[in-house]
Amino acid sequence: MNDNSPKIVVFTGTSISHSDAGEILEAVYMPPVQRCDVERSVKAGYNIIGIIDGTFFNRTAVAHREIIKAIRNGVIVIGGASMGALRASELDTYGMIGTGKIYEWYRNGVLDADDEVAVATNPDTYEAVSSPMVNIRQTLLHACEKQIIDDSIKEILIQIGKQMHYTYRSYMGIMRKAADEEIISADLAEDLLEFCINNEVDIKRKDALKVLERIKEIAGHEQ
Repeated sequence: MNDNSPKIVVFTGTSISHSDAGEILEAVYMPPVQRCDVERSVKAGYNIIGIIDGTFFNRTAVAHREIIKAIRNGVIVIGGASMGALRASELDTYGMIGTGKIYEWYRNGVLDADDEVAVATNPDTYEAVSSPMVNIRQTLLHACEKQIIDDSIKEILIQIGKQMHYTYRSYMGIMRKAADEEIISADLAEDLLEFCINNEVDIKRKDALKVLERIKEIAGHEQ
């Protein structure tokens, strides 16, 4: 990175690891964004800020006003995948750049709840230890497309997942509850669990990659 290159910081670690992200984009990688992190980044001289992951309910989330202030100070703020998708859908009219399917779903009103992207994480590694609802939806849709389940069962399983607290959501939990309530057979629950684990549609990771590629594109134009 030469002296004229943009100074980039990206907040992530859950949707994509810092090591995987670093193979795609040269940047400073920070843990999921919290309140005041954007303000501190601006003061530190970063002129491109990528927001992928962020804290939700147990710690104070990044404020709208600090993102707006950063944009008004000439900083490029790009978001997608998780907290970045939420904030971009709320602040794209103020100049925040959103990218990816999840951002589009929030922007268009297909999704409206924060818990669709929220997960419990390992506090040391930021790795997800529960399954995000957006991934569950897409993975069950994939199972439906493969004719492992029909559309009516897919919708029931989605509702089971939605009723779980985000910190406890898992494919195993959904299948166990569905089998216990005799919505699906024990054999189908076992087969479907194996399918979901081995064929998960990780839409959050896909969108995280799109954020990184978008930053790379914009940074190239800024040089």
